[in-house]
Amino acid sequence: MNSRYAPDKSNGKILGVCAGFANWTGMDVMGVRLIAVALTLFLLGPVAILGYFLTAMMANNA
Repeated sequence: MNSRYAPDKSNGKILGVCAGFANWTGMDVMGVRLIAVALTLFLLGPVAILGYFLTAMMANNA
């Protein structure tokens, strides 16, 4: 588990947000991706997509 969040572009599919979160928490990357997709489809919708891109932009600027 890392002390800071950083996107993992080498293991990422789009911007590396889920792969970075998986590295940061020590979870499996596929599990994080499935949770993100499930939250997007069933609960949060466009808010989750916006949050994904905002997380990517803020992490790349930090």
